[in-house]
Amino acid sequence: MKRQVRWCAGFIGALVLGGCGGGAGGGGGVLPIPALAATSGATAKDEIVASSTVAGRCAAPRQGIDPDTGATYPDVPGTTSDEKRWLRGWTDETYLWYEEVPRNLVAANYATPIDYFAVLKTSATAPSGRPKDRFHFTYDTAAYRQVASTGVATASYGMELAFLSAAPPRDVRVASAEPGTPAGSAGIGRGAKVLEIDGVDVVNGSDVAALNAGLAPVAAGERHLFKLARPDGSTVVASLVAAGVRSSPTVSARTIDVGGHPVGYLLFNDHNEAAEAQLIAAIRQFKDNGIGDLVIDLRYNGGGLLSIASQLAYMVATPAATQDTTFELLQFNGKNPFQLSEDQTRVPFYGSTRGYSTTPGQPLPQLGLSRVTMLTGPDTCSASESIINSLRGVGVSVNLVGGATCGKPYGYFPQDNCGTTYFTIQFKGVNQQGFGDYSDGFAPNCVVADDLTHDLGDPAEGRLAAALMMLRGGACPTAAKTAIQLEKAASGATPTLWRTPIRENRLIDTLKR
Repeated sequence: MKRQVRWCAGFIGALVLGGCGGGAGGGGGVLPIPALAATSGATAKDEIVASSTVAGRCAAPRQGIDPDTGATYPDVPGTTSDEKRWLRGWTDETYLWYEEVPRNLVAANYATPIDYFAVLKTSATAPSGRPKDRFHFTYDTAAYRQVASTGVATASYGMELAFLSAAPPRDVRVASAEPGTPAGSAGIGRGAKVLEIDGVDVVNGSDVAALNAGLAPVAAGERHLFKLARPDGSTVVASLVAAGVRSSPTVSARTIDVGGHPVGYLLFNDHNEAAEAQLIAAIRQFKDNGIGDLVIDLRYNGGGLLSIASQLAYMVATPAATQDTTFELLQFNGKNPFQLSEDQTRVPFYGSTRGYSTTPGQPLPQLGLSRVTMLTGPDTCSASESIINSLRGVGVSVNLVGGATCGKPYGYFPQDNCGTTYFTIQFKGVNQQGFGDYSDGFAPNCVVADDLTHDLGDPAEGRLAAALMMLRGGACPTAAKTAIQLEKAASGATPTLWRTPIRENRLIDTLKR
């Protein structure tokens, strides 16, 4: 099967980090398509037809059995024009802002269905001036299903990279590296600065293609030589081989003694299926330890399954707050494209397991907290923001320490057609009080730069230290700055992590609704 996933390759160079669709952090997604001159007078083939009449008509139909369904692939022989017609019809039927999609687009002007999909969206802006729809992207269906269900990336070193300065002199840092992965096993840790890749100078080198090839391996087995400087000044040289790496959704759960008061710290990175069992185990651990306060570190959590977000919110809050209340209400376009009843658009606070990575139907533990602190930043996105908004909607006090979140109150029903899964915004989520207008993100109660000189979960790490100080009754530190900041680069640009767009989502799993 041909690989149709489009990765954002513009990490390094004169226009680095610009133009990558996908998530709020700019990590991955559909590559920017040069704007074509508008053509008037659409042809008959550009007329909008019901998507069902052209669904599965593929230029390169898949053969055999779909391993996810056990049934034969639904594809039949067709053309790229059929695939484009399906996209136009499906967009008109389900896109939240379908009326804002330009009507004078000519499908024949775009080489592939993915190119055409890239322009089938609104050009309107949010109050801040940012594009209202920054989240339009595609994914190879097989790769998407693998990542969504297992958390395994097809080619990764197991480290998250942060671009503090993407133009020369560049500054690329390791935000985190998971143990047991190629990066973690090589002794690469948080705060390390990437100096060279395959002998090319990262800071001022001009061989952009070589740098990008090393930063974003395409396939497992690729080997690239990295030279990095650790925060303590030592140097590490490592030959990293890309592999299928499983992202750990809950990396750390620990109890910290704060003046005799036990405080739980939960590092939570991905709302994937594996998270269900790990979150339950973490919450039970906190209950056993008798914590009175909880700090949830969402700074690098781009979202995922909304059901996982609902479960975590339920386990944090009190029974009174979550009983017969709404976690999130989904608002669609006026066509009610999925023919959902009012009750079906309501996502409750799930009080039992969903069966993602546990036995379904088991009651969830609850901490019964009336307040919670969350560590956030520009990579806190989508389903992670749902936790913040929905807890506030039922009266739980949510204090944010760090930076403003990404601003994505929108979500998708991912749709496969001909081997590509398309993600177009189809709903907006609002909380119990009907609020969901945060397209420019949630502002922190206490602004603290990301401290790359300390490990995540270290009580001395800038954001966690500030949160613990405030829980002791102290004030937000006024000089919460470090020499190495993720929140603000020396150039004044706001750097973010690079990651695949699937990790910056609010997804509804229709099979488990």
